[in-house]
Amino acid sequence: MKLTEGQYSLDILGNDFQQITLALESDYEGEVVATIIRKKSLVKSSKAVLYIHGFNDYFFQSEMANLFTSKGFNFYALDLRKYGRSFLSHQKLNNVRSLEEYDEEIDKALRLIHLEKNSRVVLLGHSTGGLIVTNYAARYLNSSLFHCVICNSPFYEFNLNSFERNIGIPILSFLGKYMPNKKISSGLSKFYGYSLHKDMYGEWSYNLNWKPHQIPKVSLSFIRAIHNGHKNIQNHLKLDVPLLVMHSDKTIYEKKWTENFMHGDAVLNVQHIEYYAKKIKGDVTTYTINNGMHDLFLSELAVRRLAFKTLFDWLKTKID
Repeated sequence: MKLTEGQYSLDILGNDFQQITLALESDYEGEVVATIIRKKSLVKSSKAVLYIHGFNDYFFQSEMANLFTSKGFNFYALDLRKYGRSFLSHQKLNNVRSLEEYDEEIDKALRLIHLEKNSRVVLLGHSTGGLIVTNYAARYLNSSLFHCVICNSPFYEFNLNSFERNIGIPILSFLGKYMPNKKISSGLSKFYGYSLHKDMYGEWSYNLNWKPHQIPKVSLSFIRAIHNGHKNIQNHLKLDVPLLVMHSDKTIYEKKWTENFMHGDAVLNVQHIEYYAKKIKGDVTTYTINNGMHDLFLSELAVRRLAFKTLFDWLKTKID
């Protein structure tokens, strides 16, 4: 598929955000697409960032994009297949059977970024997006299409007890090979969404059809895909580009709404993130953001300012 400037159209975010739809190979559910969202740097630049969102998510973080463009980066984001702008009516929201399925749209996005005269490219992933980009970078060593990786609270392990992680998840993963469409609860709390959305306790506006508070059940094949991605991370995966992993200082486990949801990670175990990040071989930096939410860049203003400062300070040493 040849991509040209003229194929971009105005994105739903407005304000100089543009989008382009990528036609992908059909899969077990039928037609598949992904969507690139773009905003150009405020100054002429050959630096770019490609952002990959997490599970039950899509790109809506215009504040993050505007910060990158103000710092001299061309900003790109992907709504992955079966998420957000890329969701088609015949599909199950969020569903894949292997994280490697995402290679197709990531490859196409990176090649488009390269064609648009960007020679220094950052891969940035949040949560499941962090798991995806870390695995992607390890599969494509010596690539000329990206030059460092940043992870915002990457999903390197299920936030479960030891028995569930070591016995339950492997069983579900095994069953996912033979019963890929069997659905189970995601186990994720609605209160994380409550902490974000402006109609509840948060400050952000986004599409609740694409990022609902009550998260749909997931397929066993999705559990298998995540489990296999975790095993790669946890078995001394190697990177040949610098990696920055940022996460909160604490995990929130409350069963009813409290203000604590605004000051910690209500999705993942932050100790898991730190532990497995340090198992990755290569130039790896970890950084703890006190009072950070699961998406550090959606935390309260002072906290997200620190997270962004940490990110840009690190980038100055790695890509500028």
